[in-house]
Amino acid sequence: MDVKGHEITVVAMQDEDYISLTDMARHKNQESTGIVITHWMSTRYTIEFMGVWERLNNPGFNVTEFSNIRNESGSNGFVLSSRNWIEKTNAIGIVAKTGRYGGTYAHKDIAFEFASWISVEFKLYLIKEFQRLKEEEQKQLGWDIKRNLAKINYRIHTDAIKENLIPPELTKAQINLVYATEADVLNMALFGMTAKQWRDANPGQKGNIRDYADVNQLVCLSNMENLNALFINEGVSQPERLAKLNKIAIQQMRLLTEKPLQPLLEQKNRKR
Repeated sequence: MDVKGHEITVVAMQDEDYISLTDMARHKNQESTGIVITHWMSTRYTIEFMGVWERLNNPGFNVTEFSNIRNESGSNGFVLSSRNWIEKTNAIGIVAKTGRYGGTYAHKDIAFEFASWISVEFKLYLIKEFQRLKEEEQKQLGWDIKRNLAKINYRIHTDAIKENLIPPELTKAQINLVYATEADVLNMALFGMTAKQWRDANPGQKGNIRDYADVNQLVCLSNMENLNALFINEGVSQPERLAKLNKIAIQQMRLLTEKPLQPLLEQKNRKR
């Protein structure tokens, strides 16, 4: 993340987000980040806050050692480093890392408190940037799901085509044509057009028709690949499979979106 000109590292640990306190401390003191963190950790308020967080989230938290540290806080010369805190209390909310991304990291709940200590303005910018980062992650996750759903039944579908529709004497070009034709059976059933028709209608778009499908359409497409493989194995003709799959697509998309998908094939048949 970039927060007011400072690069802040976020890492995932046990499915939780930990933010670099070392990176954040540079906003207050570029050269002495360790001292900045130690000063913050040595305050009575910080110790109380981290103690509450650990009791809520860490079954292995050493409450006895925590009580000793809390009692010592506020005394003259009291200093608490992140390593001492971790070693004495078995804390998990603060982590000291070595290596390329080394430094002191804290669970986001604790990191936001540290940001408040640096400055209220810095905390607000940090939260805003963190939210933007999580939104980007969700978008990427959605894209990955879409791509993976499209691949789930790909092998089943192509194997059924290979075993039932491709005689051994066909050339490689002819085999590729069969695969493309069968892919268009699904395209026509769901989208109402072939891949070529989509490209002709969208000359400025990159990729293919399936790259622009939403998650609901890709779920439906994945199901239809399975069903088309089954129909092929049962010897159902291509025109009959297309009609069946179109009806299934209409039904499934209606259930997934609660918005009726136009029966494209039926409309075309009426026009003929």
